[in-house]
Amino acid sequence: MLTSLGMGGAERQVVALAERMKARGHAVALILLRERQPEEWPTTVDLVCLDMRKTPVSFLAGLLKGRRFLRDFQPELIHSHVFPANMAARMLKISLPAAVLSTVHNVYEGSWPRMLAYRLTDGLSRRTAFVSRSAAERYAHLQAVPVRKCLIITNGINTEEFAPSSSRRARLRVQMGVREEFVWLAAGRIVPAKDFPNLLRTFARVRGEIPEARLWIAGEAAGAGSAAIQMQAAELGASVRWQGLRRDMPALLDAADGFVLASAWEGMPLAVGEAMAMEKPVVATDVGGVRELVGEAGVIVPAKSPEALAEAMLEMMRRTEEERRTLGRMARKRITARFSIDAKADEWEALYRAVLENER
Repeated sequence: MLTSLGMGGAERQVVALAERMKARGHAVALILLRERQPEEWPTTVDLVCLDMRKTPVSFLAGLLKGRRFLRDFQPELIHSHVFPANMAARMLKISLPAAVLSTVHNVYEGSWPRMLAYRLTDGLSRRTAFVSRSAAERYAHLQAVPVRKCLIITNGINTEEFAPSSSRRARLRVQMGVREEFVWLAAGRIVPAKDFPNLLRTFARVRGEIPEARLWIAGEAAGAGSAAIQMQAAELGASVRWQGLRRDMPALLDAADGFVLASAWEGMPLAVGEAMAMEKPVVATDVGGVRELVGEAGVIVPAKSPEALAEAMLEMMRRTEEERRTLGRMARKRITARFSIDAKADEWEALYRAVLENER
């Protein structure tokens, strides 16, 4: 159960997990709280939309629809993701025998009312999983989830889909009109967590030192604040290119020379793991589970510091090509060994079995 299939990292992870559980012979359905979105991650798993909106009547109607479906489907376990779906699953648990497993995908899901909601409904969930240790520690510190019920299963990366290709890189760079320029890629929706103003202030410093530097930003350029951010980007001229919503991220990563994350907060950012799988040198802010993910295979700097982020990007650009390649190979090796999606599916399946054993 999740809010929607919109083009976010949590949604992509849920779809990947559901597809693998279906392939392993489990009966799986995806329950979406909201209506279908114009742009969604594709899936072969059965979908049920509760069509909830931000009104009490719509929320109750959605819960009743979900309850009817679940009574027919008769699941043993409901695995929910992100605050709205975690709360909805817990409400449905009141009248259903299925076990509930909650998942938190970010170090910050809202202020104290949401933390209080987690605390008050904790008894309706068997366990709460977190995608990073930093998120688990924060929620335990806020007493939103008891330490004894916290567990950590990090996000997984499809290392077959995200694998470098020199021919694809050469082809796309020609199409994008770049030759020797160093291209940084950033990815994400325009939301406060991604801190695009920090990224653009940073890149202005980088371009001041190396005018040939380029920045590509992949993600939906819509929503609150997007106009102001695009105006800020326009001041940097053609050196910044908005790529919009892209479904060919492996190709775009191939064409780039490095990946940058300027976020103010995160859970366990998939885009960073995907860039590492593509053997890209990564420079990222020290937020959420980034340090757990990157380890020694990238450069970590404090959040909200354009000076530190710019210096790290410039230092990476000044390294030799072979040094960057060595770092990239180290990054892919780390992802393959510790963060592959199939290994994470194994962890989730083992957890499902453990939760159900305790239910019996």
